[in-house]
Amino acid sequence: MTTLQEKFAALEKVLYVMDEIRLKCPWDKEQTNETLRMLTIEETYELAEAVLEGKSDLIKKELGDLLLHLLFYSKIGQERGDFDFGDVMNAMAEKIIFRHPHVFGDVSVENQEEVKKNWEELKLKEKSGNGSVLGGVPKSLPAVVKAYRLQAKARGVGFDWDKKEDVWDKVTEELNELKHEIANFDKEKTEAEFGDLLFSVINAARMYDIDPELALERTNQKFIYRFNYLESETRKKGINLKDMTLQEMDVYWNEAKRIKS
Repeated sequence: MTTLQEKFAALEKVLYVMDEIRLKCPWDKEQTNETLRMLTIEETYELAEAVLEGKSDLIKKELGDLLLHLLFYSKIGQERGDFDFGDVMNAMAEKIIFRHPHVFGDVSVENQEEVKKNWEELKLKEKSGNGSVLGGVPKSLPAVVKAYRLQAKARGVGFDWDKKEDVWDKVTEELNELKHEIANFDKEKTEAEFGDLLFSVINAARMYDIDPELALERTNQKFIYRFNYLESETRKKGINLKDMTLQEMDVYWNEAKRIKS
């Protein structure tokens, strides 16, 4: 681990590196906020994947890649005369201090739920009382993450179930409405009810302190492992999956489950 002085030295070094590549590298000097945008999204997902895998060295690498992008945007802002990296850091520190009156002020909190509630109330104050409760949720978020964040935002102002168990009545209600529309062969209404059901299931996950995006991704990885095992084992025996029945496939699927549940 590095000392505080070494951290300052590392920051100075990386700022120097950014100045140099922006000035001397043909590719770097041509980049704009717009050309970096999709690359930044990709780097963010790579970091998220590294976190899911729990590999410290990979997390460190991906953090560095993402930090490079933050420096890049700050450098472009500096060139335009809008802001520089110091402005970004100062603004962030001021925001964090403002939103943590229980740390930097005299506000008392009992638990993390009170911290979240205060956080949302303070965010609205930052917008001079004119901001929407849901306004801070980016439009481009993936749908599962967006649904979770919308629900969490609403909870911050008291719009939530009194008891978490009550959410299951809503899930059941939405499932029954979906089945009704499926029986009516109405595709448009079926799609709408599918959305309502998914939204209610995500809400249930939130009520039980489960991250639905993480839960779904772990299920994705589990499916990938089991299906890859099915493919690998049948290939070894010269069997084509297309020639197998579902029951025959299940034998290998269950083997994979026993090996890695």
